[in-house]
Amino acid sequence: MTADQGTNAGCPVVRTDYRIDRPVHEHYALLNRDREAAPILRAEFTPVPFWMVTRYADVLEALQEPDTFGNEVVNAMDPRRGFDLLPQLLDPPEHTKLRKQLNRFFSPAAVRRLEPLVVSHCAAMLDELAPRGGCDMVSDFAIRFPTDMFLATLGLPVEDGKQFVTWVEAVFAGFFGSNLQEAHRAWGKMTDYFDAALDDRLRAPRDRESDFLTHLVLMTIDGEPLRRKDMLSVCLTLMAAGLDTTRSALSYIFHHLATHPADRQLIVDDPARVPRAVEELLRLYPLVFQDGRKVRRDVDFHGCPMDAGDVVWLGLASANRDPRKFDDPDAFHLDRPNAAHHLSFGAGVHRCLGMHLARHELAIALTEWHRRIPHYEIATTDPIMERGGQLTLRSLPLRWDVG
Repeated sequence: MTADQGTNAGCPVVRTDYRIDRPVHEHYALLNRDREAAPILRAEFTPVPFWMVTRYADVLEALQEPDTFGNEVVNAMDPRRGFDLLPQLLDPPEHTKLRKQLNRFFSPAAVRRLEPLVVSHCAAMLDELAPRGGCDMVSDFAIRFPTDMFLATLGLPVEDGKQFVTWVEAVFAGFFGSNLQEAHRAWGKMTDYFDAALDDRLRAPRDRESDFLTHLVLMTIDGEPLRRKDMLSVCLTLMAAGLDTTRSALSYIFHHLATHPADRQLIVDDPARVPRAVEELLRLYPLVFQDGRKVRRDVDFHGCPMDAGDVVWLGLASANRDPRKFDDPDAFHLDRPNAAHHLSFGAGVHRCLGMHLARHELAIALTEWHRRIPHYEIATTDPIMERGGQLTLRSLPLRWDVG
């Protein structure tokens, strides 16, 4: 059913179900179609209907108005609050105080301090993969690499990455329609893991300037230490917000480069172009394709009457391809002058805490991969499928010549 079949409060009704798996890029085509249908749509494909804000200027405006569009909801397609996300679910001034304490570990300077470890670990992983002549990018690299780097950022053993990958896969499979019981079990194991790590830091603190968990157990806000529950929520939030999203970006980026050899050759020939390529690829394939929000007060938003309590979808991916903002928006242009204006990390007070780390991880992955494996292609004729709900590729088999 197309977006113009029916109206609600003057807005077209859309029943495109963005929760189901589809062939690669089909979700993006549907997002483009719905954006061009209207700037605001009424979505009725979920048990709780919601407003879809689809165009760049309106999405940016709403992201910057937390007093009107509250972050009590983070996923418009499932507004239930499954667990506490910190600092996302806090409002200023509490949000500002906690965010300030966490920022130092995710600042550009902190990310640069991690660079030798990130590069060496990425190189070791790729030195293992390259002689194989092929891999499944999603399971063999795209989830392993960010998981290991997440542990390094928190000051935890990178060697635990293999176990974490198993837990993370179970958790996100449950989030998006598979075994919910197994997801809860894996979530409990990760909670126990972080609980033990926090106990260890209390018994034997490390340098709080370089060890995240030590800083977490020793920090105070308004003279009071964080509750253990909140410490665990911070750790689990960082896991939930950083691992599946980076896996998503890597899977789409490598699909693009495998199917667009001319674009790939630009960074093979000149690795200094990688940071610019990352920005443009993030614009095309954002880590999260929508941000959920909850309307906090009755408002007429650009002619659409929204009531307090309504759920809103802020379309990050549709905004990133809005032709009103970006020329030739569905194409990759390495030297696009406004590529960094993308909304892939959101905007406003709740802009992604880990955005510098994510950019850095992606740049290192692209640089180190193409240093070893400059030419590759998709190794299957079967359809490449993308997961609904939170877009990522289910699998991406690649192959390359081994010299």
